Amino acid sequence: MGTVDLFGFLPFGLLDLIDILLVSFILFKLYQLVKGTIAIRIFFGVLSIYILWLTVTALEMELMGQIFRQFINVGVIALIIVFQQEIRRFLLAIGNSGFFRNIGDRGGLWSYLGKSDIKISTNLHALSEAVYHLSESKTGALIVIERQADLHTIIESGRKVNADLNAALLESIFFKNSPLHDGALIIRRNKIIAASCMLPLTQRTTLPSAYGMRHKAAIGVTEELDVVAILVSEETGDVGIVNSGIYTAPSDKTAFRDRVHELLAG
Repeated sequence: MGTVDLFGFLPFGLLDLIDILLVSFILFKLYQLVKGTIAIRIFFGVLSIYILWLTVTALEMELMGQIFRQFINVGVIALIIVFQQEIRRFLLAIGNSGFFRNIGDRGGLWSYLGKSDIKISTNLHALSEAVYHLSESKTGALIVIERQADLHTIIESGRKVNADLNAALLESIFFKNSPLHDGALIIRRNKIIAASCMLPLTQRTTLPSAYGMRHKAAIGVTEELDVVAILVSEETGDVGIVNSGIYTAPSDKTAFRDRVHELLAG
């Protein structure tokens, strides 16, 4: 491919342009991943050291270049340790997106071959009735609806229920004197699979101060897994829906059903 000489000594071609664009895209995605967390400061520190290393290498400063080179070689292991949560989220984001998200154990590759008829069918009427009854009484609740993700580990952290989804049972589970009211309830299609389950918390530090542990857990689980989270605030009775780490507040029961249906059908 043809190249041009920038400044009379720097050859630059189409592949170089593609290389720069790809690196820029990766750096941008890494920035989005750590933005709002304490890791953003480490990210900028590492980026600064790397730019300095490139500078001293270009200027042929052998001693400084050697020092930075050794620091970077050893620092790779340290970065893996420091950024282990971010690396995990990055890999989960890749696995949960597009083509890869659909190569799971439910539906999976068969859906691409037209051989899967698995659909998520959740009793949204019962769900909305229960959620808004809980909202009226300001009873805190956290519900996770499974989509393509495998929630085996989360389910194992709670108590198995394996019952058909109905409003009365759902409300009774979150009743404040119920032994299962703490933690999250897991729904798979039209079944309540487990209750009192533990969820991962988001690492973001830019959340509104009004967000409590339920909000952080709902955001955290949807950042890592392909699920829909529903929460009812114990303080205000507000209902929230979380998908891919994004919190939305439906205006009423109809808007709630429409939004959940849209997320489960997508």
